Amino acid sequence: MGDWLSPLGPLAPPAGRADPVQRQKLLRLRGRSVAWVPPALLLGGIAAADWNTSGAFRMISWIVLVPGIAAAICGVWGTAAFACLSLLTYFAVDKSWSYQYRTGLPDFILVALGGLLAILACAVRVRGERRMLHMLDVAETTRRTVLRPMPAGWGGLDHAAVYLAADSEARVGGDFYDIQPGPRGTRLLLGDVQGKGLGAVEAAAALLGTFREAAYHEPALDTVADRLEVRMLRHVRYRAALDRDDWERFATGILVGFPQDDRDTVEFVNFGHEPPLVVAPDGVRDLPPGHGLPLGLAALTADRPLVLTVVLAPGETLLLVTDGVTEARDADGVFFPLRERVAGALAADPATADPQRLVELVRDGTLRHCGGRLSDDTTIFAVRRRTGGGATGSGTSQP
Repeated sequence: MGDWLSPLGPLAPPAGRADPVQRQKLLRLRGRSVAWVPPALLLGGIAAADWNTSGAFRMISWIVLVPGIAAAICGVWGTAAFACLSLLTYFAVDKSWSYQYRTGLPDFILVALGGLLAILACAVRVRGERRMLHMLDVAETTRRTVLRPMPAGWGGLDHAAVYLAADSEARVGGDFYDIQPGPRGTRLLLGDVQGKGLGAVEAAAALLGTFREAAYHEPALDTVADRLEVRMLRHVRYRAALDRDDWERFATGILVGFPQDDRDTVEFVNFGHEPPLVVAPDGVRDLPPGHGLPLGLAALTADRPLVLTVVLAPGETLLLVTDGVTEARDADGVFFPLRERVAGALAADPATADPQRLVELVRDGTLRHCGGRLSDDTTIFAVRRRTGGGATGSGTSQP
């Protein structure tokens, strides 16, 4: 699973992942490369073993394994060096035996050809790793474009978020979220685009771009909601015009507004998404569902999505998740009991209502519940107003 945690640290990569970056970290000690140690030990071991065996059992030709081992973990020049060392060692050790026990020219040719093939194989491996690292950089850039990092206290909110991509190599999918401060308060958006792949990523990027502009400039939250609906329809029509079969693309989401002139309330619009939970030190409560349709499906009804207003007391945290959490199943097919798990943690420790601790709790609980096998992209987002009169995201605030 791919992941991104803010402001928390990243999760460890899944076990068994073929990642050149992780392998290189394992082959370093105190900042220095130790990749040369295994082939060097093998070279010395074969030479010493051959020296101490009888003439009836010569094993110096096994030295052909040394360049092969070096090709798997060393660079091209390191592999070439071990190929040359293997030839020199073979010649020196074999020459030390009397004539009747020497393996001679055939095995010398075998060691030379093995070294050349090892150098070629290493060159192919290094080229592939460089290509993979470049693709990882592209994926990281894409992730930061769609899910941009947000500084602590951004928009006058304490926030923490974790994103776990079901595709461990893609690192980004159809889930999206953002916080946008503006002259009339701070708005946030969390959503989930229907489907997977690059089409879902493009739709998420389109919605976030519109949200960042509309949430800043539009005075009313329902106008921001209308702009998001129009943007989704325009994106679907554009993709369909390119013959990319996006006629049925839609997105669920939650749009939340923290008014600047009323610090005791929040406004929100629900686009067919799981309702947020309000987490307080003394318990958990559900927000109303809102009954809005997903973005892109407004033509199915004449009703506009409702803007609901609720009271949010100081210290209360909004917990928003995508269906990767609510639809996570264990081996028996039981869904993850989000509300019950959060309520139990609060009963044991009321400080769990802190956004960072809350995100960690839900993340770890979800992964344990499904055994680390997520069937969908998963986003966990916790946010609350900063205490102590912090900035509320005025139009002059900067990241």
